[in-house]
Amino acid sequence: MPAENRRILIIDDERPILLTLEALLGRHGYQPETAATASYGLRALKTNPPAVVLLDLQLPDADGLQTLDQIKRDHPEVQVIILTAHDSLNNAIESIKRGAYHFISKPYAPEELLSLIEKALEKQSLLRETEKLREKTQQLEKRLEIAETRLAPVIKSKAMQEIKELIEAMAPSEANVLITGESGVGKEVVANAIHIRSRRADKLMIKLNCAAFPQTMIEGELFGYVKGAFTGATNDFSGMIAAASGSTLFLDEISEMPPDLQTRFLRVLQEREYRPLGSTKTLKADFRVIAATNRPIASALAENRLRADLYYRLNTFQIEIPPLRERKEDIPPLVATFLKRFAQELGKEEPVIAPEAFQKLLDYSWPGNVRELQNAMEYAVVLARHNKIGVKELPAEVQLPAVLQQTVRGNNGGVQNLDDMERDAIIAALAQCHGNKKKAAQVLGIQRPTLYNKMKRYAIEL
Repeated sequence: MPAENRRILIIDDERPILLTLEALLGRHGYQPETAATASYGLRALKTNPPAVVLLDLQLPDADGLQTLDQIKRDHPEVQVIILTAHDSLNNAIESIKRGAYHFISKPYAPEELLSLIEKALEKQSLLRETEKLREKTQQLEKRLEIAETRLAPVIKSKAMQEIKELIEAMAPSEANVLITGESGVGKEVVANAIHIRSRRADKLMIKLNCAAFPQTMIEGELFGYVKGAFTGATNDFSGMIAAASGSTLFLDEISEMPPDLQTRFLRVLQEREYRPLGSTKTLKADFRVIAATNRPIASALAENRLRADLYYRLNTFQIEIPPLRERKEDIPPLVATFLKRFAQELGKEEPVIAPEAFQKLLDYSWPGNVRELQNAMEYAVVLARHNKIGVKELPAEVQLPAVLQQTVRGNNGGVQNLDDMERDAIIAALAQCHGNKKKAAQVLGIQRPTLYNKMKRYAIEL
């Protein structure tokens, strides 16, 4: 048992008892401290609480049972053994009722006292472990609640409901997961939801964005390095694999990892061991991997951005998150969630969205997906006046008519005719100028009446 848990405070007004107990406990590896009065004992408890208190019931400045009450009130984790010459059944029962661990009368048998102290220490150790587990459980419940709060609003669509069901089924396993989808769809939110439901949820998920570091740095970030491994390595660095030991390693934008590093990482997944840069020591790897990419898998494989062997290793489960434009039914609950969150953060009353503004949100294509919607709602809440969000409080691109939100594309990849090209040019100019016809005409280098005629010809209505 750690030394810091073996402090014993003796509160007794008889000096021979104090000296005898101090010598006995010291010989058996305890750290005894003595106090001849209740006030001195309570002061010692406040300064540095011991693991166990040996308390006499007859003290010169206080009643022993009242002192017991104060000890248990101020230091409930401290175990108190009543040690007194005033042995009675009533005293014993009352002491236990008030929280004493045990009651032993004087004269005592040293072996019996030492045995009681050891058992009291074991109980305190169990209580501390229970408290740690309780705190850990509360933290996990809070993190699960946060994960549920972030995932729940986006499960109205059938596609997201199926994803949630898959997460519930496979999260407790150790299977690798590959999450795909456009930027902003919520790949990290899904990764968090998987981790928080896994057997590794008691530790934080470790995240590495492979696109956030130069290629020369990713290897060191992932594997770690020892001092002197390369220029600039002035200290040892354990790396993300070590940090994820016993937890989950989330590799975002896995297709941006250099191909040779993908090969090395694949060996780690296969052999479950690795070496930091510059080290000759092989370390064990104990993590579950969740990877994500915003590139279509077929093109990532065709362009050799993602090695096929690593892909097959990661692809035990693949979760493809559809873009927001393909699940418009998820927009209303997301909007409600973001409005509530940002209103609380800003200390404002939650605003109401005008019907015409809400229709704009539904009509917009959301190329930035959920992340763009979140930013738009923050923007709107900040600008909201009189507890209302109208069209003017939405970002400029969301305010545009639907026709101006169309991406200029070729005719199925073929050659466009002149009419198509002209129409697309007009739409692009109007979009660039946020629907301002005068400015769009200037951009196109034509007169405003000419623009009006062409808009009429091509049925471009704002």
